[in-house]
Amino acid sequence: MQFYDPVVIIVSPNKLAPDSMVGVSELVDRFYPLVRKVVMARGCFDDTKGAMLVKNLAAKEPSALGLDSYYKQYYLCLAAAAATIKWTEAEKGVIVTNHSLPVTFNGSFDHMNIDATSVQNLEIIDPFHSSLLGTTNKKRSLFHTLKTTKTIGGTRLLRANLLQPLKDIETINARLDCLDELMSNEQLFFGLSQVLRKFPKETDRILCHFCFKLKKVTSGSLGFDHARKSQLLISSIILLKTALDALPLLSTVLKEANSSLLVNIHKSVCENQNYAAIRKRIGEVIDEDVLHARVPFVARTQQCFAVKTGIDGLLDIARRSFCDTSEAIHNLATQYREEFKLPNLKLPFNNRQGFYFSIPQKDIQGKLPSKFIQVVKHGNNIHCSTLELASLNVRNKSAAAECFIRTEICLEALLDAIRENASVLTLLAEVLCLLDMIVNSFAHGISTKPVDQYSRPQFTENGPLAVDAGRHPILESIHNDFVSNSIFLSEASNMVIVTGPNMSGKSTYLQQVCLIIILAQIGCYVPARFSTIKVVDRIFTRMGSMDNLESNSSTFMTEMKETSFIMQNLSPRSLIIMDELGRATSSSDGLAIAWSCCEFLLSVKAYTIFATHMENLSELATIYPNVKVLHFHVDINSNRLDFKFQLKDGPRHVPHYGLLLAEVAGLPRSVIDTARGITTRTTQKELKRMEVNYEQYNALQVVYRVAQRLLCLKYSSLDEDSIRQALQNIKESYIQGRV
Repeated sequence: MQFYDPVVIIVSPNKLAPDSMVGVSELVDRFYPLVRKVVMARGCFDDTKGAMLVKNLAAKEPSALGLDSYYKQYYLCLAAAAATIKWTEAEKGVIVTNHSLPVTFNGSFDHMNIDATSVQNLEIIDPFHSSLLGTTNKKRSLFHTLKTTKTIGGTRLLRANLLQPLKDIETINARLDCLDELMSNEQLFFGLSQVLRKFPKETDRILCHFCFKLKKVTSGSLGFDHARKSQLLISSIILLKTALDALPLLSTVLKEANSSLLVNIHKSVCENQNYAAIRKRIGEVIDEDVLHARVPFVARTQQCFAVKTGIDGLLDIARRSFCDTSEAIHNLATQYREEFKLPNLKLPFNNRQGFYFSIPQKDIQGKLPSKFIQVVKHGNNIHCSTLELASLNVRNKSAAAECFIRTEICLEALLDAIRENASVLTLLAEVLCLLDMIVNSFAHGISTKPVDQYSRPQFTENGPLAVDAGRHPILESIHNDFVSNSIFLSEASNMVIVTGPNMSGKSTYLQQVCLIIILAQIGCYVPARFSTIKVVDRIFTRMGSMDNLESNSSTFMTEMKETSFIMQNLSPRSLIIMDELGRATSSSDGLAIAWSCCEFLLSVKAYTIFATHMENLSELATIYPNVKVLHFHVDINSNRLDFKFQLKDGPRHVPHYGLLLAEVAGLPRSVIDTARGITTRTTQKELKRMEVNYEQYNALQVVYRVAQRLLCLKYSSLDEDSIRQALQNIKESYIQGRV
C-alpha cells in the first residue's frame, strides 16, 4: 500500500471475512485514516470473473500473459482486479474498452524489496522527522533530490523505482547505456530535453482516458455534470493532438541514437504508423489551430471551437451564443471602467466562478459603489462581481456547456476509432514517463554536478560489493566539503563492523551505502569514483531508537521486533544494515544479543554492515576471519574531539570519548574521575582476551584473506597475464606472512 500510495482502498465486509482479512481492514483504518475506504460485497472479489475480465481487457494476447499456467498462483490478484474494475465502472460511469489495458503480473520477483521501516530510515521518499523540522528544512529525501521530472507520470515512475529498484542486470545496463550516450552526446541530451517539453505534462494520464467509454446517457440526464465530462473528453482529444504533433520531433531526435533503449523506443513508437493514422483522423474533425492551453478561459474557448465549423449546425449556434455573452461581459467591464472611473479594473476568469472583477485597492476612493457584490480582499486587490455580470456568467457557462455536449456528439466516431488503438496510446504514455525519468531526472541531475563526480556502476551476480570514494547523494548537495568513504564486502568478508564515537559519521555512512545501491539498481550513475555491485534482492535496516507507543513497544522491544523480522526474511542476496543493537537493555544482555545476532548473520551469505559503540564486538574479528572492523577517525586535542569523518581500517580505541562528552555536558569532576578509573580496569581485561584470540585464530585468518583475494580475481575483468601476476603476488605475500 505504501508503494502504490492509493486514493481509494477497496475491502470486503468484515462480518463475512476470515480472521486475517479483518486484520487487513484494521490496518487500513490505522495507517490510512485519510484515504477513502470502500466496502464491496464478497461476491465482487471473484477470481474467475477477474480472469475473464483480464483476458477481454488486456492489450496483449491472453496466451502471452500466462494465465492458463499460473492461474492458481494469481487467484488473489485476479479477485482484486475483478473488484477494482467493477468499482471503477460503477463509480465513474464508464465501460472499460476491450483490449485497451496494459496488463502485467508484477510480483516482487523482478524488483528489490525494501520494507516500510527501511524506506523511512533511509529517507527514500520523505526526510526523517520532516514534520518536526517544518517546511524550511534544508535536508531532502532521495526522491526530492531526483525529482526534476517534468510530467506527473515521470514523477510517479521515479517514486515507484526508488521503492522497488530493479534486479534484472540486462534492464539496468540498458538504462545505463542510455545514460552513457546522453552524457557523451550533448546534442541528443538537449534535443530530448527540449522535445519532452512539447508534450503536455498530463499526457500519460490523458492517454489512459481512452481506455474508458462513458455509459450511454438519456436526454433527461444531460445536465451540467454531463457537460463537465464532455469538457474533459474534448480536453483529452486536444491534449492527444498536441502530443501527436510533438511525436515527429521526438522521431527526429532519436533517429541518430545508438543505445538499445532509445533504438527500441524509436522502432516501437516513432516508426509505428498507428500514431499517424490517429493524427489523420483527428485532423478530419478537429481544427488545426486548436492547441492545449493552460490559461482557463483560453482553454475553454479552444474546447468550444475544437471541432471544425459546418459539421454541426446546433454547435455553431451554441458557439455564437458563447461568443455573444463573452463579448457582452468584456463590454460590461469597459462600461464600468468609464462609469466608475476605474481604469485598472481587470476581468480575470477561473473555472469555478467564471468571470469576476479585480480592482487595485489604491484606485478605490472611499467605499465601492453599492452595485458591486461578493466583495473579497485578495492581497492588494479587491475581487467582486455585479448582478449583471453574474447573469451573463450563467448564460456564458450554459452556452459553453451546450458547446461541449454538441462537440462530444460530433466526436463519437472519432473516439471509437481512437479506442480501437488504445493500446498504442498506453505504450506512448509509458515511453514518455521512462524518457522523462531518465532524461529530466537522472541525466539532468548528473549534468549539474562537477565532471567525474558520478560514475557508472558495474554489476555482478555473485561478486563483491565495492564502492571506492562513495558520497552521500543527499548530504553532498548540502555540504560542499563532504568526506568520501569506501566499502568492500565479499563472500569471504561478508560483515563489516563500524566503530567510532557519537557524531563521528556512522549512521550517515550506513545510509550512504544503501542509497548508492538503490541509485545503481534503478539504472542511474552513483556518487563514487568506482563501484561494482552484487545485485541485492532485499535491503533490511535496523536504525535509530524510538519507543512505539501505538503498539505498546519500548525502545528495546521495537529493536527486537525489527531484528526478528530481518532474521526471518533475509536471503543470501540481502543487504543488512544494523545501527546499534542491544543498547536499550542491560549492558551484559545487550552485548550477548548483539554478539549472537552477528554470529547468526555470519553464518548466512548475506552482506552485513554493523555499526556499534560496543568495542567488545571488535573481538569477533579475532575469531571469525570473514569479519572486518573499521573505525571513524577522531583526533583528541586538549580533551576535545576533532571529528575527521574518515573511515579507517582496524579497531581504534578512542579513550573515554563518552566521558569527554559527559564532561562537556557538565557532570561533576569527581563523578568523571571515578568513571575513568572503572573503565580503565575493564578495558585492560578486554585487551588481554583479544591478544589470546589473535594468537589462537591467526592462521585461519591468513588463509581466509588469501581466499578473499582469489574470489576477487575470479570476478575481475583482467587479462590472463595480469591474473597470473596477481596470483604470483598473492603467493609471495602468503609465504612472507604479509597477507
